[in-house]
Amino acid sequence: MKILVTGVKGQLGYDVVQEGEGRGLEMFGTDVDNMDITDAGQVKRVIEECKPDAVIHCAAYTAVDAAEDNQELCRKINVDGTRNIAEVCKDMGIPIMYFSTDYIFDGQGENFWKEDDPKKPLNVYGQTKYEGELNVQELIEKYFILRISWVFGVNGNNFIKTMLRVGPQCGEVGVVADQIGSPTYTYDLAKLVIDMIQTDKYGTYHVTNEGICSWYEFACEIFKQAGLDVKVNPLTTAEYPAKAARPFNSRMSKDKLINAGFKMLPSWQDGLKRYLNLILERGI
Repeated sequence: MKILVTGVKGQLGYDVVQEGEGRGLEMFGTDVDNMDITDAGQVKRVIEECKPDAVIHCAAYTAVDAAEDNQELCRKINVDGTRNIAEVCKDMGIPIMYFSTDYIFDGQGENFWKEDDPKKPLNVYGQTKYEGELNVQELIEKYFILRISWVFGVNGNNFIKTMLRVGPQCGEVGVVADQIGSPTYTYDLAKLVIDMIQTDKYGTYHVTNEGICSWYEFACEIFKQAGLDVKVNPLTTAEYPAKAARPFNSRMSKDKLINAGFKMLPSWQDGLKRYLNLILERGI
């Protein structure tokens, strides 16, 4: 099987290519330097020349706060770029896998969000990712939409790397304690992605590592597992002002994933342990 992957320089795209190659699949990684997804002509040329059996679309504008001031660019990448890829996949009759986010929900209550629950994004990033979903659903029958959250991986910046950098420097950090979700290790996610893309179990799924926590609890566990003596002070969202509004509740139901017969990801604590061992060993 030959698979084209966008956003290969990002956290998820990198791990997806590594996982696919490790299983003997033919992986073709692209990024803005060899396929600018906002350029419809370039997208059509590159994908048609590659002749993949499927496209895994990882590329996205993910700077949540910056998106509030760069709405046009964010929409150009997340909405128009996704439509450009989906249109080529439609013409070629091949499936697409698109990654969305917990940010498409308004984050109210404490229930676990189901795939068909009402979409009420609180910020520009969430709105554009939702519009990207709609483009995929409108154009293609053979699609996978995976909603993920709180992603961390080797190839890129993330919350864990920030904590490991700032914590030891300052001796203490303030972290939001009233936003709840599930951290997701891209290495674990990539395994499921490669499993899923080789099936015809199309549809929209929620995928995260198992378990939930607050950002505060996440930070505490990071320092605990890393053996660092850093004080973590719990903050409310109101005490930590940000440009873009965040959902308080990012709990997502994975019943559909289970019912489709896919293997659940390990706990986020287990993923964190393996991730820390890897980046500390590599000195990342």
